[in-house]
Amino acid sequence: MPEAQLGAHTIRSHGVAVARLHMHDWLSLVLLVVIDLILNFIEPFHRFVGEGMMMDLRYPLKGNTVPFWAVPILGILLPFIVILIYYFIRRDVYDLHQAVLGLLFSVLITAVITDAIKDGVGRPRPDFFWRCFPDGKAFFDPVTRKVLCTGIKSVIKEGHKSFPSGHTSWSFAGLGFLAWYLSGKFRAFDHRGHVAKLCIVFMPILLAVLVGVSRVDDYWHHWQDVFAGGLLGMTIASFCYLQFFPPPYDVDGWGPHAYFQTLIESPNGIQSSTTNANSLNVLQSELTSAYMRPQHGLGISEIGTRDSSPMLDALENGRRLEILN
Repeated sequence: MPEAQLGAHTIRSHGVAVARLHMHDWLSLVLLVVIDLILNFIEPFHRFVGEGMMMDLRYPLKGNTVPFWAVPILGILLPFIVILIYYFIRRDVYDLHQAVLGLLFSVLITAVITDAIKDGVGRPRPDFFWRCFPDGKAFFDPVTRKVLCTGIKSVIKEGHKSFPSGHTSWSFAGLGFLAWYLSGKFRAFDHRGHVAKLCIVFMPILLAVLVGVSRVDDYWHHWQDVFAGGLLGMTIASFCYLQFFPPPYDVDGWGPHAYFQTLIESPNGIQSSTTNANSLNVLQSELTSAYMRPQHGLGISEIGTRDSSPMLDALENGRRLEILN
């Protein structure tokens, strides 16, 4: 890996090397897309729906307040734009690559799990009656009283995919990942008590919640479907974010693991002891200014107890060895 300096690793200088290093991850994403496409072609389980059950499934058949095509825009494109804006500010290809990779894994893993559960459970939607009997004339088996649908096959198929909500799980997977990302970049948990930062972090979550609410209002899902979808999406988003980034409350929470790892593993840490000292001082000052608490009323022993990180300690040790040699 080429030498990494603060603010010097861009798409042009390090992009190809970083992408090659994670080639297997990108191939895994392609595999997830193929699996999800297959799951959408599979006929879902047709759960028994009897005459007595139709009383709870007679809600009107409506359109979508949030169309299907809008979900990738909210769950993928919007977070990607935010990530891209941060790249142009910081010029850190490691952050850009890891964030995009984590975002795509979050959404695609959620999509595969969601569609697999949909096919396996086969829960009817709240508007199933009108999907099954579009003319309003119901027919039932004379013995079992099971519904004998007369509607369009594709509409009936979609009517057996209520649990969990795909709109909601996708939205929480993408926007939940964005909330994690913003909390790290804004240093929302720096112990300074700036509630405005949390308001910004919660905005993507609020948007995802509104998507879920719309699914209940449109009678496409039961509330349990939306709750399960939101929980699933947020859980996967959390795992995927923490796979590539430290927790937002960590002293290194503003950058990806790959960034700090590259600084440590680069040849001799930095090109020379002089360059190493300069780069270390820049990184040190950045973290110190971000994490050192206000010093008013504090004793000397209380100041600067968290003004460095394990990554910086490793770089400092490497610089000292370089000087001694």
